[in-house]
Amino acid sequence: MTPAARLLAWFDRNGRDLPWRDTRDPYRILVSEMMLQQTQVSRVLVFYRRWLERFPDWQTLAKADNATVIRAWSGLGYNRRALMLRDIARQIVGNPPAPKYQLPGTEAEWLELKGVGPYTSAALAAFSLHERTMPVDTNVRRVLGRLLLGIPFPSPKQDDRIKKAADEFLPERGRYYDVPQALFDLATVVCKKTPNCAVCPMRSLCPAAPKFLSGKVRVPKRSVAKTNESRHRNKLHPDRIYRGRILKLAGRPGGFPLARLGEAIDPGYDGALDRAWIAAMVSRLVADKLARLSRGRVSLPR
Repeated sequence: MTPAARLLAWFDRNGRDLPWRDTRDPYRILVSEMMLQQTQVSRVLVFYRRWLERFPDWQTLAKADNATVIRAWSGLGYNRRALMLRDIARQIVGNPPAPKYQLPGTEAEWLELKGVGPYTSAALAAFSLHERTMPVDTNVRRVLGRLLLGIPFPSPKQDDRIKKAADEFLPERGRYYDVPQALFDLATVVCKKTPNCAVCPMRSLCPAAPKFLSGKVRVPKRSVAKTNESRHRNKLHPDRIYRGRILKLAGRPGGFPLARLGEAIDPGYDGALDRAWIAAMVSRLVADKLARLSRGRVSLPR
């Protein structure tokens, strides 16, 4: 049994049942990939179903205005992804949408679209087009860095080596497109930051397993560099949390008064110390086309 076949056998017994795995529709796959960025699967499951009910296809999403898209995404976080997803739909079908359009047919063609990066284009190629390619995200990097390179905590600097090694790991025929999904699940269940090598189906093949089982591997506090999120003075949360709260209020009919925004989003709001902070966040939302400011009220863009 090849290493990939062993992994797929484990996946067949233990793989998660996720709705975006039951389709080759690139639209549904792209929606899931955009939502899954820095977001837990349990939260995505709720928003994924709601989104597809509201925007079932490329054409419907392409026609949607900013406010409609932001309201549908609100609560999921990183709201710019919503507009990026809508803008990708517009690139595909045209703006205004054309009755006939052609979807990208290769990984390289997906990568040409603004807003689609190397990981997403590879994911679309693997899961929709069934191309023989390996999308490398944090989970795949961790598993393959350990399994193929013997590196306990690989960094993005090793991605080129991982991609090259993955080309030999992937089967030439058969279910090579399921291998990335199996790696996602192995990373979630077994090959975590601190792996449970004792129960891993790949233990006997993994050069990193003996290192972990010896107990001599030092587990870093962070496997990747900490995101440099902006945070105002002594606030409990990074600014993105408060921007999300602003957008939620902006989504009310008629918007929300700018003068009352601070106390509405932050129980510890201090006008003297925080007024400029609120104004800066609103300005950024306006610049990102996520909000509009008119007559002293913050609302969603039209």
